[in-house]
Amino acid sequence: METQTEASKPGDAKPVKPRPAAPASRFALGTASSIKKRADSGASVDLTVSQSSKTKPTSSLGANSVQRRSSTGSAGRPQENGSSVAAKKASPTLSDGAKKSKPVSSPTVSSKPSVEKKTSLMSERTKADLVRKPAVKSSPTSTLNKVQSKTESSNGSSGSTRRMASSSSLQSPRSSSVTNSVTKKFGSQASSADKGSVSSRRRSSTTDSRDSRYMMLPQVDFKASDEVRLDSRGHRVRSLKQLRLTPALEFVYLRDNLLSSLEGIEILKGVKVLDLSFNDFKLPGFEPLGNCKVLQQLYLAGNQITSLASLPELPNLEFLSVAQNRLKSLCMASQPRLQVLAANRNKISTLKGFPHFPSLEHLRVEENPLLEMPHLEAASILLVGPTLKKFNDRDLNHDEAEVAKQYPAHTAICIRDGWEFCSPELAADSTFSFLIEQWNNKLPKEYIVTKAYVDHPFEEDPCHCNFSFTNLGSEGELVVKYQWFIGGKTPIDFVPIPEASNQVYWPKREDVGRCLKVECTPILNDAEFPPIFAVSLPVSPGTGCPKVINLTVTGELVEGNILRGVPEIAWCGGTPGKGVASWLRRRWNGNAIVIDGAERMEYQLTVDDINSSLVFMYTPVTDEGIKGEAQCTMTDFVKAATPSVSNVHVLGDIVEDNVVKGKGKYFGGKEGQSKFQWFREKENGEFVLVLSNCIEYTLNKEDVGRRIKFVYVPINIEGEEGESACAITDAVKKAPPKVFDLNIVGEAREGSKVFASATVTGGTEGCSRVQWYKASSSEFLNERELEALSTSKVSKTFRIPLAAVGYYIVAKFTPVAPDGETGEPAYAISDDVVKTLPPSLNFLTVTGEFSEGQTLTASYGYIGGHEGNSLYTWHLHETDDDEGTPVPEASGSLQYHVTKEAVGKFVSFKCTPIRDDGIVGEPRVFVGKDRVTPGMPTILSLELTGETIEGTTMVANRIYWGGEEGDTIFRWILTSSDGTQEEIEGAASSSYTLKCEDIGFYISVLCKPVRNDGVHGSLVSTEVTGPIIPGPPTCQSLELAGSMVEGGRLTFHAEYTGGVKGSCIQEWFRVHGDGHRDRMTADECLDLMLDDVDCRIELIFTPVREDGLQGSPRSVISDTILPGEPRGVDLVLPECFEDNEVSPMKTYFGGKEGTGKYTWFRNREKLVNLESGLVATSSEVVGETLMYKPSLNDVGFYLILHWVPTRCDGKTGDPLITITDDPVMAAFPSVSDVHLEQKSSDVYHGLGTYYGGYEGSSLFRWYREFSDGTRHHIDGADSVTYEVTDADYSCRLLFGYTPVRSDGITGEEKLSEPSDVILPELLKIDTLFFKGNHVERETLIALEQIPSNEIQQHIWKNYKKEMKYQWFVSNGSGVDQSFEPLAAQCSRSYKVRFEDIGRCLKCECFVTDVFGRSSEVVSAVTAPILPGIPKIEKLEIEGRGFHTNLYAVQGTYSGGKEGKSKIQWLRSMVGSPDLISIPGEIGRMYEANVDDVGYRLVAIYTPVREDGVEGQPISVSTEPIAVEPEIYREVKQKLDDGSVKFEVLCDKDRTPKKAQVMGHLERRVLEVNRKRIKVVKPGSKTSFPTTEVRGTYAPPFHVELYRNDQHRFKIVVDGESEVDLMVQTRHMRDVIILVIRGLAQKFNSTSLNTLLKIEG
Repeated sequence: METQTEASKPGDAKPVKPRPAAPASRFALGTASSIKKRADSGASVDLTVSQSSKTKPTSSLGANSVQRRSSTGSAGRPQENGSSVAAKKASPTLSDGAKKSKPVSSPTVSSKPSVEKKTSLMSERTKADLVRKPAVKSSPTSTLNKVQSKTESSNGSSGSTRRMASSSSLQSPRSSSVTNSVTKKFGSQASSADKGSVSSRRRSSTTDSRDSRYMMLPQVDFKASDEVRLDSRGHRVRSLKQLRLTPALEFVYLRDNLLSSLEGIEILKGVKVLDLSFNDFKLPGFEPLGNCKVLQQLYLAGNQITSLASLPELPNLEFLSVAQNRLKSLCMASQPRLQVLAANRNKISTLKGFPHFPSLEHLRVEENPLLEMPHLEAASILLVGPTLKKFNDRDLNHDEAEVAKQYPAHTAICIRDGWEFCSPELAADSTFSFLIEQWNNKLPKEYIVTKAYVDHPFEEDPCHCNFSFTNLGSEGELVVKYQWFIGGKTPIDFVPIPEASNQVYWPKREDVGRCLKVECTPILNDAEFPPIFAVSLPVSPGTGCPKVINLTVTGELVEGNILRGVPEIAWCGGTPGKGVASWLRRRWNGNAIVIDGAERMEYQLTVDDINSSLVFMYTPVTDEGIKGEAQCTMTDFVKAATPSVSNVHVLGDIVEDNVVKGKGKYFGGKEGQSKFQWFREKENGEFVLVLSNCIEYTLNKEDVGRRIKFVYVPINIEGEEGESACAITDAVKKAPPKVFDLNIVGEAREGSKVFASATVTGGTEGCSRVQWYKASSSEFLNERELEALSTSKVSKTFRIPLAAVGYYIVAKFTPVAPDGETGEPAYAISDDVVKTLPPSLNFLTVTGEFSEGQTLTASYGYIGGHEGNSLYTWHLHETDDDEGTPVPEASGSLQYHVTKEAVGKFVSFKCTPIRDDGIVGEPRVFVGKDRVTPGMPTILSLELTGETIEGTTMVANRIYWGGEEGDTIFRWILTSSDGTQEEIEGAASSSYTLKCEDIGFYISVLCKPVRNDGVHGSLVSTEVTGPIIPGPPTCQSLELAGSMVEGGRLTFHAEYTGGVKGSCIQEWFRVHGDGHRDRMTADECLDLMLDDVDCRIELIFTPVREDGLQGSPRSVISDTILPGEPRGVDLVLPECFEDNEVSPMKTYFGGKEGTGKYTWFRNREKLVNLESGLVATSSEVVGETLMYKPSLNDVGFYLILHWVPTRCDGKTGDPLITITDDPVMAAFPSVSDVHLEQKSSDVYHGLGTYYGGYEGSSLFRWYREFSDGTRHHIDGADSVTYEVTDADYSCRLLFGYTPVRSDGITGEEKLSEPSDVILPELLKIDTLFFKGNHVERETLIALEQIPSNEIQQHIWKNYKKEMKYQWFVSNGSGVDQSFEPLAAQCSRSYKVRFEDIGRCLKCECFVTDVFGRSSEVVSAVTAPILPGIPKIEKLEIEGRGFHTNLYAVQGTYSGGKEGKSKIQWLRSMVGSPDLISIPGEIGRMYEANVDDVGYRLVAIYTPVREDGVEGQPISVSTEPIAVEPEIYREVKQKLDDGSVKFEVLCDKDRTPKKAQVMGHLERRVLEVNRKRIKVVKPGSKTSFPTTEVRGTYAPPFHVELYRNDQHRFKIVVDGESEVDLMVQTRHMRDVIILVIRGLAQKFNSTSLNTLLKIEG
């Protein structure tokens, strides 16, 4: 921004010998950056805003300095505007610098021309000195990034142009420039050259209230060009209009003038440094500075400014000085980049409205009434935040910073809202009471807030908000909703966090260092109230160590189900990684055992888990490898699942004779005696049981071709039976057929029957085939040598034919399975050759039914050589023993067809055998046993003829057989489309005519033949035919009905056929005399009208079937329509008004209307009986035309109209008379002169003048006028008198008059002028009482009793604004008792403190109404406060966390004076809920030992009051105890070695009560390795080494400690082998025990099993 002087260019800078400098005074305004160390001697002086100046001291210049007043303040003398000399080191304090500075003569102030010509006034020697000064590095960005350290620029020049010795150079304290041009300004030299030209100013020469002890003024940048710099200091400028201001100006110095207004400053859009110090600014008016957007430094010191409220937000402002003004507060707009604020020497007495300065580093408020506030620096830290580095020109006090941390998070908000700052001990209750007072009027009635805070938030750790309300008697349930906000480093600029509307919020990484706020909105009975809030401390960075917030297990605890572990993890700043999960199984009386392989988040329950509970353990691990603390959760016991079986199947080949085995996978606890069943499929598909209680089954022949079903019924060990499951095999295949033991059974004689007997294996035998051969030899060689006697047949029986005589017969047996599979054939040969016989019949039989129409067939067996022409004859016999009559037509035939002639007779057959050589054998006769019966009645054919159309006659044609036909039965059947059949009732003949209801059905006929003797034959049915379709729609007849006169209604009757009738079409036509037709309607009826008169009506009817098919239309025409009798249908008169013509509304009927007769009457009364004679005699005629205009004389009269309807042909009808509903109306009503009169304090009366006929029930309304001028109608206020109600308070009343005429006509409403403002009576409080126990730590709530009268009840309910409370505590007792107020206790509730025990509390309160009025003060006093129930809070255990440390339990006790409280120390394994008591440890201190390694130490503190009353016990635990690092390294090394020896001591005298002394101890060697442990007694000159104790680490091996002796320990190998050892130091004992346990743990079990061991 500024250029360097020639003397400060790096090229010209030359090192000079350092001169000693006077001690530098510390400047009054510190910066955010600390003073850096001294740089090298050759380094440049850096006075930029980015870093502190670091130079070596140089010789002071001799030019006289111009005395300037500071705008920020300095504790030294008047400062000099000489060249800048860097301080060698910082002055200790401001006062020290002031004391060491000596005054110099006051130089004159140079004018502006002299300043501009400074180079010509400088001496050559001065220029040479400048050349030797170190170079100054300019800042490229900001003028106040970091303001110069006050110690580096507090030394000015001595005021002379010549060099002076260091001993005589007195450097006065001065302010360093806040710009980077400090070393470039030599105004003092220029001023001294022309010191006689300008007289010194009065204000600079006197020491008054405007001295510059605490102020810093900017150094004028003389090197800046005139285009960007304006220096008008001390020119007595009164208005900015006197100056030549341009937008290009960057440095404007206008101090020591008479400016009182900023009008015109808007043009300085580029100004960066603006000095307005020591002018006459008084009233607020800084709005014009809003145009100075790039302004970085603003100096307003030494004015009369009373408020900064109008100072706008300046986005680049970094330095602001308002010192030495009349400010009472620092309320102003937020300044986002302000780093330094100097407000000393004002009248600031409050921090209310303190603005937000997010970048403020230095705050100065010296010499203000505010300094009387205790811990002001702590309050400033709370308001500004962590950016504040200096307060009142010194580094922040560490103690004050610690005090600031003790205040609640919302303290800054309360301070800005006007809370009175107090000590940190009272701040929590005081600020909470302050907030409650602000919230009380916003909360639901009868509700107060008792708790509102937010836990300290940590990164990615759940943060809870806590709100609590107390209900004092309100009905309804209070519901709350939450919304979280994120702010800055201080509790300000909060913005809502999307979707953060729960009671818990997890701060994110980007939230670290920022404050959280949560708003709680109460909702009562669906009414939402304004929210209350709580603010947190800034979010702290996470520890990086994750932790488990919640651990649950989901899933049903039934065998087979999948359990899922669900951890809720707080990652605490670490990167989420994959945790370590494990599942353990625990019996009800056993230890938890790790389940092998169960290391995932999900686990499926098995049969081993039944009756056990599962433990899910989870250790969170971040991506960086940091493990959190393991946590575990335990389930209930696992139940066995209902027995079931799956995967049921059958093993083995499903082939005949094989053994198959049923298998299935059982599930549901331990299996008991499950059932097994085998079923075989039957032909109908059902299964039949074939075997039970066997898991194997042998397939047999009966199973071939059938499926086998295996049924598995699961049963658990308790006998509970589950749902069965089955497996069905394929059809059993037969075994390949095979023949065994083939033999020919029977005699080898002609005609004899022989049988092929064999055993066939391979399943059920099918159609095995046998073929017979003859052979000439008894030995079978091959089939080619055989001659076939028969074809291959299924029958195994064979009758030996004649051709076999003299040959051996051979049987060829081919086994065939049912599926056609054939096996290998077998052969058998007869023992002898076949012999012949004489001709004979070996059998004779007749087959067939001996009934008419049947065919009888005779068969016989011939033997005895080759048969010749045997004889056959048939005979009919009347009896079974007569000779009978031959049947010629059947002679010589083996068949006879029974005819009707044979009915009732016996039939016989005779056969005489004859051999081919003519030899005749013995004949045989077969006679039928029964007589021939007639044939069964039978329908040989049945046929249904006719089309299946509605109306067609269907005929059943039949052919009968079986005797004489009788009354054959017919049944006609209708079949629907879904197969449902229904018999047609009454259809019993051979024909049937189809009806409409048969449509859509199929039809068939059943016929049962009946013989004339009543015998019935079989029922015969025809095939169904159809479906039956409807016939064409047809209208069979059509005729009209109804009166054919105007006004009548015509209907019609139509007879329909042709299926289901649909929406038939009817059309009505009007037929004129000339034949022209008009279509009228398509309705089912027609109402005759005037247009139909003298015409005829034609109806055309078109039949339509349901499916939309239309038939042929049919029409009918009526006679001529006659006109109706003339009559008046309706006559109505509208409302009648004076001078308004009346047009009656009439309706005529009866042909074409002619000219009627009209007569108007008027009558004072409204006649009820309107008979013509009565009207004519009692009324006055006023007109005889259709239209009539009422006159004034008609007003109030009723008008009557008499009408005689006349047809166009002159025929008249009966007269019609009507009368108006209301009399003739008068003029429109109105009202004037409306006003109100006050009859009493709460009663008003309204008045007005009516006009417009007779006044009726006029309307009166009262209005309420509010302060903003709006008016609302008062409901229910409808009379001329009005009584004031509660709603009228603070309002004005108006009276509204709406005129209403006697006939109800309403005019325009007129309003009166408003009344005075109305107010209610004052609020009153009867008594004040307390709710809550008068006990320490309880909350007392002050409740007021209000008067019971109705007026006060209403006023309290509607107009109470707020309650004011003040609590007091008593001093003394009795007559001397007095009360002193409790600071900041100004809320309804008060939490009783320990200091209040034995003292009385008093509460005073009064109420204010919404009108700003207050009630009288009432008070109540409590009884002496009693001590509370003992309670311990903030309980914690102090200690380093190693097993060798001492631990102490500490907490804050409350509840009276503490007595002998109880303490118990215990151990707890990480992640386990079990606690292990440590016997004898009941003190506040506990010394840990090696037994505590890996466990948490738990202390249970039971508070006890001095009178013996016990409180609720509270527990606190440590982190897991770790091994002391030195011991850990030693133990780890020995464990890595795997084998180690220790020298120990053993007590020779094992007497328990005898003290151990070194004289009784012997040396032993303890050897331990990964497998075993042994204690060896060393050898001596007379003995060898012996092993006294030896064993492995298998249970019950363990090592015990002696708590009362840190040198002893015991090794127990088993119940019989143990040894008591000692070592010299506790350190050695701990090493030995940890090494042994480490080796034993690895050998025996996992650490998890060991640490989860549950003691009985």
